[in-house]
Amino acid sequence: MSENRAVHPVATMCRVLGVSPSGYHAWTRRGPSRRACEDTVLRDRIVAIHAAAHGTYGAPRIHAELAAEGIHVGRKRVARLMRAEGLAGVSRRRFATTTVRDGARPAPDLVDRTFTADRPNALWVADITYVATWVGFVYLAVVLDAFSRRIVGWSMATTLATKLVLDALDMALWQRRPKDVIHHSDQGSQYTALAFGNRCREAGVRPSMGSVGDAYDNAMAESFFATLECELLERRRFKTHAEAKMAIFEFIESFYNLRRRHSALGYLSPADFERRHSPGSLCPCPSEPAAVLAPVKARPKSLGARGDVGATAVLDRRCARRPTRRAGRDEGTRSAGAEQKNWTKKGDRMPSDHVA
Repeated sequence: MSENRAVHPVATMCRVLGVSPSGYHAWTRRGPSRRACEDTVLRDRIVAIHAAAHGTYGAPRIHAELAAEGIHVGRKRVARLMRAEGLAGVSRRRFATTTVRDGARPAPDLVDRTFTADRPNALWVADITYVATWVGFVYLAVVLDAFSRRIVGWSMATTLATKLVLDALDMALWQRRPKDVIHHSDQGSQYTALAFGNRCREAGVRPSMGSVGDAYDNAMAESFFATLECELLERRRFKTHAEAKMAIFEFIESFYNLRRRHSALGYLSPADFERRHSPGSLCPCPSEPAAVLAPVKARPKSLGARGDVGATAVLDRRCARRPTRRAGRDEGTRSAGAEQKNWTKKGDRMPSDHVA
């Protein structure tokens, strides 16, 4: 009525709408009701709680949070005010099956839920998950080194074909050049495929598989996926497959492998843990890109005969560092010779009488 006063008389509109002119004029002079004032205060508190929960809380959790603060209101009232503000909580991701067993005979379980390794490239764990986008699912396969929890290989595709896990394995083999590594996974049809088994046989990889329908048999890979979901997937929505692939690339290569601190690693990142506990490992460290990309043609006889666990692998490049013996990760002390620096030039080598 107030918006149409310039077009129609107030008395005429009151007669048509069935209200009295005195009642309309009293309403225009009346202030907000007590409930409306309470809704205004309550709306501000709901917005603050929703923001503090990173936009994840819905009406039930906000209602519980208000009750914990001593504000007792109905849950439907909270839902109404949230709708008025355009707020909504996040829902769980829709279930999608990524492990489909095809009836093939699996490999034995060489891990038995013991996800520990005393050196890099001794045990790899692998699995597949899905990432939801506006245009459909995109699937992610990863290969994780149990020694440092570093993602050494990963691949993404829009289908659950065997090529998805083959690409992730090929990336891990190209980066790490392992010797007799165990590759542990579930019994998905991608890992039991003939093509995957042949590729493991060619590369000298020992396949291992857990039992059917038991996530604990591949707990380390599931732990990484839980971290990925909590720190990336639940906080972002992707419009296209390309946007999801770029976000996951940045998360793995720029953050998770290089900078994210793990409580299980003494709050070190995977890259720092490998540099500290296995300086001679063939890992793609930013400070030594040439050592990562250089091919390994042959294992020196001296190294093979000595059989030291802590010895470094020698590359075929002339500029590669000479192998040095270092104390193992579990030893408490080092020898005096282990503290000396490995000088690259004869002219810069420290004289023996200057060594403490």
